[in-house]
Amino acid sequence: MGNRVTIQDIADELGLSRNTVSKALNNSDGLAESTRAQILQKAMEMGYKQFAYANSILGLQQAGLPATMLPGMTDRREVALFSTTYLAAPHFSSLMLDALQNELSLLGFTLNSHRVNMENLADLTLPMTFDESRVAAIVCIEMFDYAYDQMLCDLGIPTLFVDGPAKARGESLPSDQLYMDNTTEILHLVHEMIGRGCTRIAFIGNHLHCQSFFERYAAFRTAMMLAGIPVEERSCIPFNLVHDIGRELARLPELPELFICANDFVAIDALQALRKLGFDVPRDVLLAGFDDSAESRVCMPPLTTIHIHTQVMAYSALELLRTRMKEPDLNYRQVYTETDLIWRASTERGSA
Repeated sequence: MGNRVTIQDIADELGLSRNTVSKALNNSDGLAESTRAQILQKAMEMGYKQFAYANSILGLQQAGLPATMLPGMTDRREVALFSTTYLAAPHFSSLMLDALQNELSLLGFTLNSHRVNMENLADLTLPMTFDESRVAAIVCIEMFDYAYDQMLCDLGIPTLFVDGPAKARGESLPSDQLYMDNTTEILHLVHEMIGRGCTRIAFIGNHLHCQSFFERYAAFRTAMMLAGIPVEERSCIPFNLVHDIGRELARLPELPELFICANDFVAIDALQALRKLGFDVPRDVLLAGFDDSAESRVCMPPLTTIHIHTQVMAYSALELLRTRMKEPDLNYRQVYTETDLIWRASTERGSA
């Protein structure tokens, strides 16, 4: 076996299929918990890339040394999670945060949530629950207000943004930033659909909502430009959750062949609105989302989407936090983790 452990190596060791191992490593549904636990344990033992850092922690514990002896640890024991919303199970970050919390606990840290409300945003104030003297680092999720985010960066505490404000004007926060790859699989999707003869493609979503939405929108437009196909501007809907997507769809003189949506929840809203207008997916229009949420798998029809590897994001977040605490003067980093296009019935004409 080479130095780099692969999914196939783990599958061979356990006598399982590569697909089964992949599901366990990426927190996908459809596996018995005992099988998942067996696979994760074997992956850690073999030093699979997602668990290499965890192994270093286990090594310290087995040697009888506390995890706080790892380089870069501090007397401050809290990592503060800032968010403007409740990160319930449907949100892509919930699984990522479970893994991150487990790994932080091995290092002797707690991950405590602090909700930023509208008053905090307007007044640039910190949540009442936040005690700066106890905090070693801050993780921000669903924090898309640039002025507020800049205020957090100015605290001088190591801060990591998982996604962040749209950089449409070229502004970037002085902080480490973690993203899923929002570009590659959108390019793949558009290229594949054009190859199937589907050329009238439009985008639904507020591309200025956050950087990930902006990148997905930019990837859609880039793919169309590279194919030499003009975008039907009137078919693109800059939709956000406070607007009536049904009204916007009803205004279109003609539906495109395919709507690419900024995420799965926008896509499901579009699916419901299309049904109310008497349109069928995929018979009348095709639909694709992003995130591979649980809802994308059970809606009818199941939604073509793009899978986010939440465990890889968790370990990437952990490494960004650890190295920033150890070396505060490092240049700021922007890290992207891979994504995978998942084909389902919502983009298959013959499935209607």
